[in-house]
Amino acid sequence: MIKDDNILYDLAELFKVFGDSTRIRILFSLFEEERCVSDIAQTLSLTQSAVSHQLKILKQSKLIRSRRDGKQIYYSLADDHVRSIIGQGLEHVEE
Repeated sequence: MIKDDNILYDLAELFKVFGDSTRIRILFSLFEEERCVSDIAQTLSLTQSAVSHQLKILKQSKLIRSRRDGKQIYYSLADDHVRSIIGQGLEHVEE
């Protein structure tokens, strides 16, 4: 049993991030390859501003990472933990 309330708070905050369908759609768009804001926006029929706002939240939560290539910034899932969380969640809802 976890007795540190800070860890439980952080876990609850992490799951809040997954509670937004737009953020889930963005994470799924990054599941196979890194992408830039304009590609994500076009694929999901969202504005670049809306995507940028959600990417900021995802990055603050350490669910995605970014890399710069010239003027372009590319985003990808942070690690296999994120891939696993999404995969297990999907598996759970598809049962």
